[in-house]
Amino acid sequence: MTMTIRAAERDDLPRLLDIYNEAILHSAATFDLVPQSLDEREPWFRQFGERYPIIVAVQEDGSIAGYCCLTPFRAKAAYDRTAELSVYLDKSCRGQGIGTALLRHIIDIARQRRFHVIIAAITGGNETSIALHRKFGFEPAGIFREVGFKFDAWQDVHFLQLLLHDSQNENL
Repeated sequence: MTMTIRAAERDDLPRLLDIYNEAILHSAATFDLVPQSLDEREPWFRQFGERYPIIVAVQEDGSIAGYCCLTPFRAKAAYDRTAELSVYLDKSCRGQGIGTALLRHIIDIARQRRFHVIIAAITGGNETSIALHRKFGFEPAGIFREVGFKFDAWQDVHFLQLLLHDSQNENL
């Protein structure tokens, strides 16, 4: 399988929305409960750029198989070098190494942009995503119990973190 990873473009947004809306309807990977419209998703897409990247995996036929992004972890200035990671794959493209390729690429970008920590928030029971993140060195940082209610059940969120730089030798 030939695949290219590149920065997402505005024209990709309808496909990214399809992938995200499928996750809303059929998984607990997001705590959104109602599918979004293109107009609702537009402000989300505009946040990406020089500091916070969004990348896509493009298959040989030109279709987008998934995307990965970094967003601000918290709004306060002291969190500026910490980012939250999200990765979403088309349901037909899972288990093909696409998530691995996206994570490898986004972690490289995070290092280049001098982020110090990446946080991943993964819904309990999503062992595939937890294993993917652990493969890259993400370590458990805690569990928020029953913080979301979706599919008629309380959902836990597992937080994992990856330290990108040696804090003892890093220049601020």
